[in-house]
Amino acid sequence: MGNNKAVILLSGGVDSATCLAIARAEGYECYALSVRYGQRHERELAAAKAVARALGAARHLVVSLDLGAIGGSALTDDIPVPKGRSEDEIGRGVPVTYVPARNTILLGLALGWAEVLGASDIFIGVNAIDFSGYPDCRPEFILAFQNLANLATRAATEQGIKFTIHAPLINMTKAQIIRRGLELGVDYSLTFSCYDPSPEGRACGQCDACQLRAKGFAELGMSDPALRVGE
Repeated sequence: MGNNKAVILLSGGVDSATCLAIARAEGYECYALSVRYGQRHERELAAAKAVARALGAARHLVVSLDLGAIGGSALTDDIPVPKGRSEDEIGRGVPVTYVPARNTILLGLALGWAEVLGASDIFIGVNAIDFSGYPDCRPEFILAFQNLANLATRAATEQGIKFTIHAPLINMTKAQIIRRGLELGVDYSLTFSCYDPSPEGRACGQCDACQLRAKGFAELGMSDPALRVGE
C-alpha cells in the first residue's frame, strides 16, 4: 500500500471525467471504475470507455449489478424521468432520479478494488452546488464513508493504511468544473450525462442532468457538445 494508485469512479459524465483528469494531474496512476447498475441505457458506459482511454487510465473496469431489482428510481424503474424542471425545482428536495444508496454501493465497490490494488485513494465526482439534491453527494456523506472505509477494511485495521475519499468538485459550480476540465485537456464531446436519451443515443436536453451541464457550458459562453450530436 502507499503507492500512487487511485480508483476513480467514472460514469462518463462531465463531473467524473473532470475528476479523472484531476487525479491524473495530481500524479496518480488512475484505475477507472464504471458500474452497469441497471440504468436505463448503456450510452454513458460507452462514454466512460472513451473518456478512460482519452485520459490515459491504467485500466477501466466495468462491474455489473442489478439495482433495477430493487427499483425505486426513475433511472432503474418504470418511472418517468422529470423533464423541463426549473432551476429552483432542481435544487429543492430529492427527485425521483435518486437511486437508493447508489453512491454508497459504488464507493463500496471502489473501496474493494482499491484494497485489492493496494491503493489508498478513491476519487468520486460528487457535487453539492449545481446538483439535483441527492443526499449522497454531500460533504457529510463523503466524510462518513471515509470513516467507514477506515473501520471496515483489513488494509486499514491490520496494515495501518488510511483511506482517503477525494471529492475535488464538491464545492464547485458546474461552470467551474468545466473550466477546470478544459484546463486539464478534457474533451467534453466524449462525455454523456442524459438520464433519458433517444433510441439513437441523443441527449434529451430537458432532464435535470442535461439542464445542469448545459447551464455550466452557457455560463462559460459555450454550447454543450452533447446537445450538438446529431444536429
